[in-house]
Amino acid sequence: MNKLFQFKENNTNVKTEITAGLTTFMTMAYIIFVNPDILSAAGMDFGAVMTATIIAAGVTTILMGLLTNYPFALASGMGLNAFFAFVVAAQYGWQAALGAVFISGIIFFILAATGAVSFFDAAVPSSLKNAVAAGIGLFIAFIGLQNAGIIVGYEATQVTLGDLSAPGPLLSLIGLLIIAVLMARGIRGAILIGILLTTVVSFIMGIQPLPTGLGDIFGLPASLSPILFQLDLRATLAIPFFVIFSFVFVDVFDTMGTLLGTGARAGYLDEKGRLPKVNKAMLADAIGTAGGSLLGTSTVTTYIESTAGISEGGRTGFTSVVVGLLFFLTLFLAPLAGLVPTEATAPALVIVGVMMMGSVMKVDFNDFTEALPAFLTMIFMPLAYSIADGIAFGFIAFPLVKVVAGKTGQVHWLLYILAAISLVHFFWPL
Repeated sequence: MNKLFQFKENNTNVKTEITAGLTTFMTMAYIIFVNPDILSAAGMDFGAVMTATIIAAGVTTILMGLLTNYPFALASGMGLNAFFAFVVAAQYGWQAALGAVFISGIIFFILAATGAVSFFDAAVPSSLKNAVAAGIGLFIAFIGLQNAGIIVGYEATQVTLGDLSAPGPLLSLIGLLIIAVLMARGIRGAILIGILLTTVVSFIMGIQPLPTGLGDIFGLPASLSPILFQLDLRATLAIPFFVIFSFVFVDVFDTMGTLLGTGARAGYLDEKGRLPKVNKAMLADAIGTAGGSLLGTSTVTTYIESTAGISEGGRTGFTSVVVGLLFFLTLFLAPLAGLVPTEATAPALVIVGVMMMGSVMKVDFNDFTEALPAFLTMIFMPLAYSIADGIAFGFIAFPLVKVVAGKTGQVHWLLYILAAISLVHFFWPL
């Protein structure tokens, strides 16, 4: 095992790697409850999605560890799962949406295998990348507030504040407070612990029935049959190309940013700021996305929470193997997932949105030609209820304001093509 993972060369040991793996798992295990809750809103079977989420995360994270010997962990990505459920699946059906995720995974695989992903990364300005991350944060926070009943529909103004004294919204506010306190105190696994504690509060409030025995907590995993290989590629043909492109775009740049950020924290970057074996890491991510869609889950991506394990000393792929094995153990917590109300997972969406909004600080708002495209990207995601539309507005605005300002040298030629595709997306959808 030492030969495979090179513990001595990376100045680590088995105990440290196990501790790091447990830490990373605790910080991202909330996805086990949150992802099924989101995808079930699209009509997918909750238990089957939970099983698919766990298997996809476990297999892909172990693959990442073995393929790269990096301590990175993967699971269904936040933001893209909401886009999948509330936008794409809502309009075209979840089977077609799974087909879109599969195609995006294949495209990502080709980009990673050919090295074209690096060219694509260099063409898109950092301001738009950061705006996309922040916009997704706004989008999923908005969905979380809606799921909680804190924000509700209202004819006069489209949305308004809900009845905060009602049991559901009140429970979500309590959950938000619990997670916020845990996060402020720097507690590892704050989101997961917060979800579980909020679920306990739901028992006290009578929103959820109390478990009557171990059988309500532990049990065999739900069958995958309702969603396994249920993607419908023929139905996917009805989905506009730009929607599929948006899946690719977000996955590629979210993964690239996460890999570079966590790689820097672990000391992997070379003198030019590049991550060795980055293409292998991207391949693992792409395989996870395509394979996950076959199982029946949304886009799989590398988690920034991997930094938690790295901070605990994780330096090799054995950390990833530990995370993957821990995911598999949770397959037997299927009954527990059924006890977690939507009001307990909704605060997690808000908190993740808060963390993703941090990217907005990297946008230069003193430069209007950077600020306007970034702002349009961010604001249209929650208001248009679509990640794709936010990206499209950003792609159109960026080259337009740069050209008007006489800054054509700051616009990569690929951006003109992306702007044209974005215009087609709005006015002549393919």
